[in-house]
Amino acid sequence: HKCEECGRIFNWRNHLVRHRRLHTGERPYKCSVCGKGFNDGSPLLIHEMLHRGEKPYKCLDCGKSFSQSSHLISHQVVHTDEKPYVCPDCGKSFARQQYLLMHRRVHTGERPYECRDCGKSFRKSSDLVRHKTVHTGEKPFNPRKAEKSHLCSECGKSFTRRFNLKLHKKLHTGERPHKCPECGLSFTNTSHLIVHQRIHTGERPYRCHVCGKGFTMSSKCLEHERTHTGEAPYRCSECGNCYRTKVSLMSHMKMH
Repeated sequence: HKCEECGRIFNWRNHLVRHRRLHTGERPYKCSVCGKGFNDGSPLLIHEMLHRGEKPYKCLDCGKSFSQSSHLISHQVVHTDEKPYVCPDCGKSFARQQYLLMHRRVHTGERPYECRDCGKSFRKSSDLVRHKTVHTGEKPFNPRKAEKSHLCSECGKSFTRRFNLKLHKKLHTGERPHKCPECGLSFTNTSHLIVHQRIHTGERPYRCHVCGKGFTMSSKCLEHERTHTGEAPYRCSECGNCYRTKVSLMSHMKMH
């Protein structure tokens, strides 16, 4: 059973039917509490645990609990700092293989998830779901924003992940253990050092798929591509003006 959209093959027809909903954006299973839709019944059951507060999977290292065993497994990498999956194009490493596969689409230009309303394509199914709210006007429930349990004792900023809090605290302590061998500049984490070293090597692994311009960071490439597409996803809640970058939106909001 082969998917006509992306060519992926499945042993069972019902698996193909469920997979095709990633391309169409169809989510027939609705949460009775918040209305969020899912392409299959099992993730809906897991999602409803969030509303009931059920988190049966507990991390033995820090005590944090999760509604899914897969989320616990992903979380445990935070304690080990292990990132075994390395991108052969830019050297960025990931804790899970699926994150690497999604990241590599930045280099290949693959955008398998297409909006049936306007034809715009996306690298991730979650980006397609978020984009479709532009057409529906829906404001989806976001559990990651609902809980930020890791609080910085210095400035009060909160984080959803302990690892992100650990990185943030280095801003207060001044700790910069990752040093550039070329110029001696130091950084709080290895990913920032890798991006910096591209200044010396001239490497620009992220290419605009419209004009071919190269960038040292995927986020800068994405911002640039919006100059071609006209996409402005950052909307001012006060006046409705839209901007291509979050920085532009923040600058604009100072006017209100």
